[in-house]
Amino acid sequence: MNRNMNRNKNINKNIKKCIGLLCALMPLFAFSGCFSAKSTSMAGRGGEVVGVSGRSFVEPAPYGMVKINRGFLKMGLEKQDSLWGLQTPRKDVSVDGFWMDDTEITNSEYKQFVAYVRDSIIRVRLADPAYGGDETYMITEDKNGDPVPPHVNWKKPLPRKPNEDEQRAIESLYNVNPVTGEKLIDWRQLNYKYEIYDYTEAALRRNRINPQERNLNTDVRVNPDEVVMISKDTAYYDDEGRVVTETINRPLSGPWDFLNTYIVNVYPDTTCWVNDFRNSDNETYLRTYFSNPAYNDYPVVGVTWEQANAFCAWRTDYLLKGLGPEARFVQRYRLPTEAEWEFAARGKSQNEFPWENADVKNGDGCFYANFKPDRGNYTKDGNLITSKVGIYSPNSNGLYDMAGNVAEWTSTVYTEAGVDAMNDLNPDLKYNAAKEDPYRLKRKSVRGGSWKDPESFIRSAWRSWEYQNQPRSYIGFRCVRSLATTSSAKQKTSRRRK
Repeated sequence: MNRNMNRNKNINKNIKKCIGLLCALMPLFAFSGCFSAKSTSMAGRGGEVVGVSGRSFVEPAPYGMVKINRGFLKMGLEKQDSLWGLQTPRKDVSVDGFWMDDTEITNSEYKQFVAYVRDSIIRVRLADPAYGGDETYMITEDKNGDPVPPHVNWKKPLPRKPNEDEQRAIESLYNVNPVTGEKLIDWRQLNYKYEIYDYTEAALRRNRINPQERNLNTDVRVNPDEVVMISKDTAYYDDEGRVVTETINRPLSGPWDFLNTYIVNVYPDTTCWVNDFRNSDNETYLRTYFSNPAYNDYPVVGVTWEQANAFCAWRTDYLLKGLGPEARFVQRYRLPTEAEWEFAARGKSQNEFPWENADVKNGDGCFYANFKPDRGNYTKDGNLITSKVGIYSPNSNGLYDMAGNVAEWTSTVYTEAGVDAMNDLNPDLKYNAAKEDPYRLKRKSVRGGSWKDPESFIRSAWRSWEYQNQPRSYIGFRCVRSLATTSSAKQKTSRRRK
């Protein structure tokens, strides 16, 4: 009995010693990291500032996207290449975190966009008196009976057994091939109208409505009659139903002057397969690459920079309509900047290629990407043209096809100066070229190389360009979305199911 009592006493002593040791070490643990947590103090005392209460917001991982944490990169080519007779510049830059599509946008995903535009046009026509005038296909009042801008009623399904007027409305969007008799959609009618508010331009002090706010230097005399000129993009249909695109320069009249309107035809240019490669038998791709379901999981091509931006705008609108109150915190989809794209492609170790070494194939002789490995030999890597997205291993960020397959549009305007012309914090160069601008001002940076490019073109830092209205059989895109918060808290990511 005494032996048991003594043993219990010893155990208690050891427990007390452990507790004391832990108490002594607690401050060390608390301050051992780069960021030391703030200790909690008494809250709720009268007269103390304790901050506003509210629910915390944790951004859910968007479907098919991975989170790229903020970080630093040496942007530019490691091995200096000659470009326009000059040495390509290199620069240390930092970028904030963002979400990025784990694969390039596929034909299947882009078809959803095309189908949306098609079905919205059909609903508008079904509401048109010229085609029966079923007003239930449009919403003109809110739930209180107050008038609202007319918009499509997506809750009302299209007719399964259309009557004569409804059939005419549906058929008006199609053409019949006079040779084969095949009914095909009239791609010229598939126009998508959207609006983008330019918060950056609206925030500039030089664009303030109140003259007193344009310069904070009180020694500067303010001219109350100063005319501030602004530039905005607009698009509309003329009396003949043709799309008119203009860039308007006019005096500043109000905050809504920074709302830009665009009307973009969304159907991919399938003829790029024959226009890009003369004296080449690519008719099969022209007829089937976008229409055949066998290519659904292949990257969409023949899409201009303008169409890629329209897709991002539609995707944003589509998402926001499906969200609740948290929609106001979610950032819009967009094209990545050059810096974001290169940072993501290099992976966590910031490699020259999206993989860990400088070789383009592994020890088993399998290539890491879809490109042109040899002179005239496109099939050496197992593919002739594009490949299904995601069949090669991802980089350390969980991103597929960041080298080869298709080159990808970025939001950045192309200049020979490259990173030398950029800031070192979230660098980007933007220029929305007006229709009347010289064509050279409409060049946009393209990254990643493609199925038709040699090894040197698929490096993460390699820069190329294309005109914003030019569709190519070797250029696609993927979307990014800025994080709703820059919090360093870990969040789960989801990867697209293949």
